[in-house]
Amino acid sequence: MQALIAADYTVYAINPRQVARYRERYGTSGAKSDAGDAHTLAGMVAFGDLTAPDALELLGRAPDPASGARLSRAQITAALTRARRRQVQDKAAAIAAALRTVHLAQPPAVAAACAATVRSLVAMTGAFNAQIVAVEEQVKECFGHARDAEIYLSQPGLGQALAARALGECGDDEHRYATAKNRKNYAATSPITRACGKKKTVLARHIHNDRLAGALHQQACCALSASPGARAYHDQLRARGHGHHAALRQLANRLVGILHGCLKTGTTYHEHTAWTHHNQNQQTAA
Repeated sequence: MQALIAADYTVYAINPRQVARYRERYGTSGAKSDAGDAHTLAGMVAFGDLTAPDALELLGRAPDPASGARLSRAQITAALTRARRRQVQDKAAAIAAALRTVHLAQPPAVAAACAATVRSLVAMTGAFNAQIVAVEEQVKECFGHARDAEIYLSQPGLGQALAARALGECGDDEHRYATAKNRKNYAATSPITRACGKKKTVLARHIHNDRLAGALHQQACCALSASPGARAYHDQLRARGHGHHAALRQLANRLVGILHGCLKTGTTYHEHTAWTHHNQNQQTAA
């Protein structure tokens, strides 16, 4: 690190716990690797999404430091504009300045090999992105024919792809879950309570369907901005001392119960109806 500072590099001191929390945006399985951590750290201090169109375009044009330094500000601005970024001029100036700073160099042969690798990865990532879009369109088309599609899409935080994933993992058998608790247990959003004498412990469920758990966690994140009731519920939990992810897990559990009620009654989500019971309980407790 001292060598980087001596070479006028900007060094970011990041708490390992911050990295651990940020890593969860890419997956909830708990898996860890050096390559994955490198991607996570890059996402924290560089482009928010290394597979974004502007990132790929600039990496394709400048796969090595020398070609990066030759990129004009106009080329950078054009890439950011095509990606519909905000504050394009300021960001273009910052990127251009960063590309022209002094850096630790590799031998020409090594730099050329790394550039070839970058170009190859950019091409593959572009192809993957195109196929992801094509598959998403197919998922949306098929999901639209599902019996409960309208109910799933009415839930806060669920878009076409995420709703299709939740329906696919929960199944469409209307008799599969007799109660909301059964659905919550399968989704692993409900906690496990262990009581013995005066000791009581509440634990999260670690054996679960990863794809469903990931979808519901993402729904809870998105619901914070889509539903005033979800935001208020999350904030109340935080005010009571719950951590952010513990609050999200409880919010996901609440949303699973709301979904179950909508499916059982054959009705779409209604913001006031969904949160009235909880608000009344809060007022009674107060």
